[in-house]
Amino acid sequence: MALAIVAVAACGGTPPASIPPPPRLPQTSGSLALDELSQPVTVVRDRWGVPHISAENAEDLFFAQGFVQAQDRLFQMDLWRRSVQGRLSEVLGANFIERDAMTRRVQYRGDMEAEWASYDPDARRIATAFARGINAWVRRALDDLPEEFLLAGWQPDLWQPEDLLNRTDAFLSGANAQDEVFRARLIAAVGASQADALLPLPGGRPTVTAGGVDLGAVTSLLGDTMRRVGTPPFFSGLAVPVPVGSNAWAVAPVLSLTGAPLLAGDPHRGFDNPSPRYLVHLKAPGWDVIGATAPWLPGVAIGHNQHIAWSMTASAVDVQDVFVERINPANQHQVDDRGRFVDIHVDRDAVKVKGRPEPFEYERQYTRHGVIVGVDRDRHLAYTLRWSGADRGTAPELGALAIDRASTWRAFRAALAGWRMPAAQFIFADRDGHIGSQLAALVPVRVGTNGDTPTAGWSATSQWQGWIPSDALPSVHDPASGFVVAANDSAARVNRIADVLSRAGRVGVDDFKRLQHDVYAWNAAQLVPLLDYLHGGSREVEQARQRLIAWDRRVDARSADATLYVAWESALLRSLAARRVPRSLLSEFITRVGSVVPVLVRPTLRWFDGDPAASRDALLIEALETTVRDLRASGGDVAWGQAHTIAFKHPLGVGEPARRRFDVGPFPAAGYADTVRANASAAGPSLRVIFDLSDWDRSVAVNAPGQSGSPTSRHFADLARLWASDTYFPLAFSESAIRANAESTLTLVPK
Repeated sequence: MALAIVAVAACGGTPPASIPPPPRLPQTSGSLALDELSQPVTVVRDRWGVPHISAENAEDLFFAQGFVQAQDRLFQMDLWRRSVQGRLSEVLGANFIERDAMTRRVQYRGDMEAEWASYDPDARRIATAFARGINAWVRRALDDLPEEFLLAGWQPDLWQPEDLLNRTDAFLSGANAQDEVFRARLIAAVGASQADALLPLPGGRPTVTAGGVDLGAVTSLLGDTMRRVGTPPFFSGLAVPVPVGSNAWAVAPVLSLTGAPLLAGDPHRGFDNPSPRYLVHLKAPGWDVIGATAPWLPGVAIGHNQHIAWSMTASAVDVQDVFVERINPANQHQVDDRGRFVDIHVDRDAVKVKGRPEPFEYERQYTRHGVIVGVDRDRHLAYTLRWSGADRGTAPELGALAIDRASTWRAFRAALAGWRMPAAQFIFADRDGHIGSQLAALVPVRVGTNGDTPTAGWSATSQWQGWIPSDALPSVHDPASGFVVAANDSAARVNRIADVLSRAGRVGVDDFKRLQHDVYAWNAAQLVPLLDYLHGGSREVEQARQRLIAWDRRVDARSADATLYVAWESALLRSLAARRVPRSLLSEFITRVGSVVPVLVRPTLRWFDGDPAASRDALLIEALETTVRDLRASGGDVAWGQAHTIAFKHPLGVGEPARRRFDVGPFPAAGYADTVRANASAAGPSLRVIFDLSDWDRSVAVNAPGQSGSPTSRHFADLARLWASDTYFPLAFSESAIRANAESTLTLVPK
């Protein structure tokens, strides 16, 4: 079989080995005259590097936001833009050609006037001012390049407002199409019924497969192709994309020590340097909002204004489908459309390539469903990706501009109608005492299909027909429990947070701090008791069993028993999956499966042969034997903080001198992926916020490793030390709190 995939993997060149002398740091105090400002703007940076920007009008405010964020993060912003626009080949060479081409294929292709009109009414004006502010700093930086550019070997470009309309981040936030491809392969291997048992769908419903689609023809190459989109541009090669997660919760006044709601959020992203988030305070007539944004975007995505606070977690709601198209054997540029062959739309694009005099030209092919991502010429099939992000108004997080100004929970929910991407579960609280949650996403109405597996593109009945209205998406308002929780459908984290909040009585900010750092393993509380009445067999395995039973269930950095447990849980998952999942699918299955707790606590013949309970018990001991053997061989039966460390990695951290210069850490790390303190090896909560609605100045935050992207700045890694020691800093909001914590004041004045 010859499956011709449109894009292939790429891994890139390396930057120069020597590190040049550092240029001067950006000016952060005194006065600075800039073109295009209409009135003076004040930028007060506090002791933790957070800029508090005050302007007399919105255009000056967002001009200043673009300028300030570029001062601190220009290289990160420039690299992000090249990455998401498919322009890495321009600066890194030919190895990135196919990766860039695939990234470009998923972008919006519609009318730009309609695109701008689909956002908040002043979004275009704000984006234009923001881009002008970035450019004001770029022009200055070209005269004294930040050291990252000198090391990487290129210069920053000027920005356009349309740069903010990119779709790559939204695409990466949902991997539903890849899930469809994997489910198709699993069904082809074990059958639909067994696949549903192994990898249950939401609500336990059965998979709906499309008639006429040969699931056996779907290969891993199709999923690999879509994984190329936006792959992080680490110079030593293309890193594996990191799944996003998060925790967020809020309590009502009845559960709060202050008599007002409290809200916490800790989005889980890659442990990158610079941080994926940037803290900023924006103030002008009609604006007074503080919190976290993406460095390359205006506004605040997670934060609070004078009236309401919010955070969000990534949602797994399905916004991507793969359609299978029948190609006309007599004409490779036609596909079957409801019984007749129609032309594929083809346009051409060119990728500029460093070191080549001519650009690389390639075709982008589209059917009525979307972009073709793979072609099976032997079977005369094409695979088309359809996703919500191809529609207008889906540039990620631009919907924040509307919610930033909401003054009540009703206004907030109404503003969320404009938040279409990325799909997110919002947790919110307002100063009138209301709390709630709301799913915000552009979710298709599917007719004739559930999008569980690739859909027949030629069918007249299996299609998308519009969008689910925003007010019909799941929501909760002022629940009787007195709290709301979101944690990406992680049973372990949701249950642990809910357990703590339901038993805690009245709570305050300090209680929320402890909960954000909670390392109690909810999974272990369910699984370890299963060992109570078993025997380990060998002396060494029996000792390990007794250690787990006596262990306090906390994945503490000082605990060797935590190391033993995490290794055992991992071995359980792999051993369990190996019983039913073909070897060729095993590794990918493990990345997709949810909790093994229900399967082990309530064993059935779906997973276990013979007597399910006896077979389960044998697996528990076999996995423990494997764990003991592996830990002995690796010398890994040490304290968890020795086995598990976290470093904030910089894309330029290639070679030991550059790593010392740009990487931050490593730090011993408590917790693992399924504790509330969800420190996985490569991703977790580098940003934490807690908002106290009784007094905004009692709100706290930390954003590791620091606000600045320059190793020369004192704010390059100062917050990493706070983060590693479970410490926060006050998120000053009032004028008096800002003055009390001011480190520098810069006045931007019209030239």
